[in-house]
Amino acid sequence: MNQVDSLRVLRECGCGDDFCQSFYTQPPPAGAYGPGHRNVGLSPHRAGMLVLDVVDNVIMFVEVIDRPPLD
Repeated sequence: MNQVDSLRVLRECGCGDDFCQSFYTQPPPAGAYGPGHRNVGLSPHRAGMLVLDVVDNVIMFVEVIDRPPLD
């Protein structure tokens, strides 16, 4: 995905969970993402989970769970 280099944090997910550092790269939907949505699980070499929410090949949300702090 060539768009990774140009991703910007639009806003944090706002869930308030201390283990979550997830963020939106596009405006959040009003409900579920719907058709064209898929999850792309990445296999990081560190502990935790890293998942991309992709809609029509655009990264919309980056799930960062139980990972070391992002800088």
